[in-house]
Formats: sequence, structure tokens, C-alpha cells
Amino acid sequence: MTPPQRQRRHPKEQPPPPPVEPGEPGEPGKEKQPERLFVVAGPDGAERDADLDLVTLIVARADPPPSATPEQSALLRLCTTPLSVVELSAYLNLPFSMMTVVLTDMLTAGLVTARNPIVRQTVADRSILEAVMHGLQKL
Repeated sequence: MTPPQRQRRHPKEQPPPPPVEPGEPGEPGKEKQPERLFVVAGPDGAERDADLDLVTLIVARADPPPSATPEQSALLRLCTTPLSVVELSAYLNLPFSMMTVVLTDMLTAGLVTARNPIVRQTVADRSILEAVMHGLQKL
């Protein structure tokens, strides 16, 4: 068995990259810049007091209006079935804090509804278990 070859820290001279033609997407300064978060958040000064958690489920109530931002339109298309805030954040590649701002604006506009997930009890209710047991005994 031969030992693996070690990589050099300073590789040998490599050919220079091909020159970039003007107007091509690889030209410096011509790449698509992402939107700044304050642009996505909309105007400041609005009261945002919705209590949103990572697992809060969001459901769309309406189709995207013509005045909706691209983020709001994407959220409404995604939320035809209940999705958590963290899932929406991952799908839209936006931080959680930004999602809460966008969702709060949409909640106040009545475009979406938010609900907490159903939490199951760790121990079943004794009366339900007894009713099931008596029902099985009667069979």
C-alpha cells in the first residue's frame, strides 16, 4: 500500500484565467447585488407586535395583490399549506428577524394567518384510556 501524495502548499504556476469580455456576467461590478434588508422590510415606523416563534405556522388567506413585494408574493405562494416561520425563512433565504418583519406586515394587512402548532400531551388523559379499555372489553 502506498501512502497518499501530499499536496504542495504553493502550487506550480497556473495559466491565467481567460479575459472577461465587457458586458459578461463575470465582469466585476456587473454581478447581481442582493437587496438590502431594509428595502425588503419596507417603511419603518409601523408597529410590529405580532408574537412569532420559529415554529409558528403561517397560512395564506388570499392571493398576492398587485401591490405585493416579491417576498410577499413568494410567501403567499408557499403558504397554501401551513408552513413554519423557520421553513419559510429557509425557502426564501432570509434571516428569521427579516421574516418576522415581513410576516407581521402581512398579518396586519390580513394576507396571512398565524397559529401555534398543536402540542400533544406527553401523558394521555386517564379517562380516555379507561373509556378505550371498557370499549375493548365490551367487544
